[in-house]
Amino acid sequence: MATYTISDLAREFDLTTRAMRFYEDMGLLRPERTGPGGRNRVYSARDRTRLRLTLRAKRLGLSLTEAREIIDLYDSPRDTGVQLQRFLQVLALHRQQLEDQMMDLQANLEELREQECEARELLEKIELEEQKSRDN
Repeated sequence: MATYTISDLAREFDLTTRAMRFYEDMGLLRPERTGPGGRNRVYSARDRTRLRLTLRAKRLGLSLTEAREIIDLYDSPRDTGVQLQRFLQVLALHRQQLEDQMMDLQANLEELREQECEARELLEKIELEEQKSRDN
């Protein structure tokens, strides 16, 4: 069975070892401990897969807690129907949050455009007035 050091996985996934230890603290990774005082971490193929899934969940915008919950569901011997239903719930909630954020951003952009337009109109007025005063 393949095993990996913390440096191996950090390098493969372009992470810091600090991030790896954080994922371990969050319960996303569970390496075996070896060496004096258990200082050396030995990651399994399962840990590597969990890390890959964690990073995918992050790209989707899920929190680490949500990622852990979903990954743990797949690790458990439960019915896959329940797992998929929970996954769909989390995705639907996150999609709704993103759609709400997008609507807010679109409203902000529209307001910004209006402010830019008003500022340009005022600037044109000022420049016309300055031009008139120079011409007189």
